[in-house]
Formats: sequence, structure tokens, C-alpha cells
Amino acid sequence: MPSFEVDQFVADCLAALAEDASHNAVREVVARAISNPMAVLKGLGEPKRAEIGTLLHSDHLTILNVVWAPNMTVMPHNHRMWAVIGIYTGREDNIFWRRVPGTPNKVEAVGAKALCEKDAVPLDVDLIHSVINPINQLTGAIHIYGGDFFRTERSEWDSLTLLENPSDGERVRRLFEEANTRFEADKLFPEERRSQTR
Repeated sequence: MPSFEVDQFVADCLAALAEDASHNAVREVVARAISNPMAVLKGLGEPKRAEIGTLLHSDHLTILNVVWAPNMTVMPHNHRMWAVIGIYTGREDNIFWRRVPGTPNKVEAVGAKALCEKDAVPLDVDLIHSVINPINQLTGAIHIYGGDFFRTERSEWDSLTLLENPSDGERVRRLFEEANTRFEADKLFPEERRSQTR
């Protein structure tokens, strides 16, 4: 079975970007890697909690290992750069949004796509999406962005009002913390329930 080596994967993505500045060649690298999800799991390690792990951060390309907690939801947001999402374990549901004509700081839903293990999907530069992990297990995905993901100004939309706000990263950081708190509590709950019935 071919192995997944992080350094080689990063080198392959950089070579693909040099060949084609769009997402096309990078998507092929991701699709090839996640076609063997067990190798990716072994190379990255079994997910233990919700987190964003950085495999590469540069001006031209950012590669992240994103782990979503069970039933975790991330508000509508944009990237302002192309992206490729490759699922190596679990499932990620995306809802796609567009700006409401006449009310440009508000969005409305226009579509959805469920991404399952071995799916590698490109996202356009102007896409607005929200993410849900709808299952009761951790979902692991490689997210690749065609630019500096951490230094690019982005927007996110309030989950209740669907109104636009600048993204400072703080709300997302809190989402991951809260998701991990719930995940840890849910893991303990069956033990607590058994002890209460004795």
C-alpha cells in the first residue's frame, strides 16, 4: 500500500501550483492522495479532536489538515481565493450561499453538496459556503487554498441574521473550542449515564 508522506504531498502540491496557477493540478494531487484514506490517516495521525493543523503556510499556497467535531457547524464565510477540499475520513456537508440582490451584506442559500470520504472538490474564488459535520464522529479533511489563508481579509455571515461581518478568526477559534468541549462531554456522557443507573 502506498504511504502518505506530508513532505512529499506538500512538494507535489507546490509542483502542481507551479504547473497551473488554478486549482486544477492541485485538485489532482489531492484526489490521488485521498484515494487511499487509510494511508492519509496513518500519515497525518488519527484525528482526536477538532482542530486546524497547518501543513504549509506561504504567500501562494496554504495547506491545512482540518478536523471537524461531530455535529459541528461553521457559519457562512468566504475565502477570496480558490480552494480544494479532500475528505479522508467522515463527511462534510456544504451549503452554498450568494449575496441577496439589493441587500449585498446579506446572503441566501442557493445549493448544497455532501462531501464523503475520497471526495476532492474545488471551490471557486468568490464562493460563500458554510460547513456542517452531520455525523457522530470526527471528520478529517485536507483543505488547500490558493494564497495566504491566514493573512487575507475575509468575511463571515452571522448564523442568525445572515448579515456580513469582517472575519477576525476569533469566532472560528471559539467555535473549535466549544466543539471540543461538547465532544469531550459527549465522550464522557455514556460513562456518567451508566454510573447513574447502577
